[in-house]
Amino acid sequence: MSKLDQINEKIGKYRWTICGLVFAATTINYLDRNVLGLLKPTLSADGVFGADKADQELMYSNVVICFQIAYAVGMMIAGRVIDWIGTKRGYAYSLIGWSLAAIGHAFGHHTWSFGFWRAALGLTEAGNFPAANKTMAEWFPKKERAFATGLYNSGANIGAILAPLSVPYIATAWGWEWAFILTGAVGLIWIAFWYKMYDSPAAKLANGQLSKAEYDYIHSDHDEQSAEKADKSTAKVTWGKLLTFRQTWAFVLGKFLSDPVWWFYMFWLPAFLNGENARKVEAFRAANPNFTGLPAEVPGFISWMWAVAVVYTIATAGSIFGGWLPKKFIAGGMDANKARKLAMFIFALFPLTVLLASRLGEINTWLAVGTIAIACSAHQAWSANIFTTVSDMFPKKAVASVTGIGGMAGAVGGILIARAAGLLLKHFTALGKVEAGYAILFVVCGSAYILAWVVMHLLVPKFKKVEGL
Repeated sequence: MSKLDQINEKIGKYRWTICGLVFAATTINYLDRNVLGLLKPTLSADGVFGADKADQELMYSNVVICFQIAYAVGMMIAGRVIDWIGTKRGYAYSLIGWSLAAIGHAFGHHTWSFGFWRAALGLTEAGNFPAANKTMAEWFPKKERAFATGLYNSGANIGAILAPLSVPYIATAWGWEWAFILTGAVGLIWIAFWYKMYDSPAAKLANGQLSKAEYDYIHSDHDEQSAEKADKSTAKVTWGKLLTFRQTWAFVLGKFLSDPVWWFYMFWLPAFLNGENARKVEAFRAANPNFTGLPAEVPGFISWMWAVAVVYTIATAGSIFGGWLPKKFIAGGMDANKARKLAMFIFALFPLTVLLASRLGEINTWLAVGTIAIACSAHQAWSANIFTTVSDMFPKKAVASVTGIGGMAGAVGGILIARAAGLLLKHFTALGKVEAGYAILFVVCGSAYILAWVVMHLLVPKFKKVEGL
């Protein structure tokens, strides 16, 4: 029996039920978010993004940007609102909103109506991570937070796995509109479980659903408890005050530099793989003019839907491992701050493999898939830790607000990469060399994490708790 199992056996494990609820919400969040990227070829063929092939890339990027702008605005609002009204109501309102927005896509049939519903989705989905991060701070001690964060954050990958395994088939069978309706409706089911099962540890202790031993374990970080007892202020922490701390800027810039990479993979990976297939089919038919078989019979042709599922399956393991590694370092006697920073440095190195994606894709598309899978896995491991740095450095009353500020910065970075990708791919598509555009984008994606780690290290050599908040 592992040490974690022994602890759970001794004190109880209701906190993991809470983690499971957050995992489910994050899964739904990414299921709804990934539908657009998967249906891009179908929507393009249906004329949603216009008739001109090169312009379709730019129009698609405009729709993505609508999401990103709204997501950035939503992040500015969500963290503050959740710190204000509480985790239970804040999370529920957010999920109801994004479920309805996801369903609304079924009623959009051109670029700007899609942009409207995409903006509505971004505005409401912004509540997920501030609420999730605040939940982890409320329900887990420091030594388990990165692991719990890695577990719930793996829901992003599960949602991204479920999407390619279901969305294309729903679209083929019933039309693309039903793909948005059915995936959006899933979130409304979650609400019932959330309201029935979630409350603060104190409330669960009072009604007998949480043992005193587990409650004490959750609150076993003496430095946090001492700081909270010493802080008698009930005043809300303002953004202006938070922005005076180097710790805030470390998280903000870390998210600004690394989040856009994930956005790029999410919205352009299916298109990249679909393009790799198209090039292989075109080259094979040019070399074999008498070939009359199906594209799937061409050597090197892959099922891009399954490839996307493979990428996010591997990324799931990265998310969980990302939370486990610093926990292992801490168990071995390493200081928690040093453990977090060392783990993040290790995870910043692996995305460099994606620099080889375009070159390896010329040999075999699955080799490109492998490098992207490693990069996505490393991103999720990085993400599990960068989220945890907020609760390492800030009191619980400010966790959602700081997470929201950082999420806003990540969304702004996502806007920039979406625009850059749209313009770059439009340019190289017109030249007939779209793979060169992807190669440039992979260079940016591969190097972003090392830069983010260096910036964070310079700003906060140690993830020290803020004072005077």
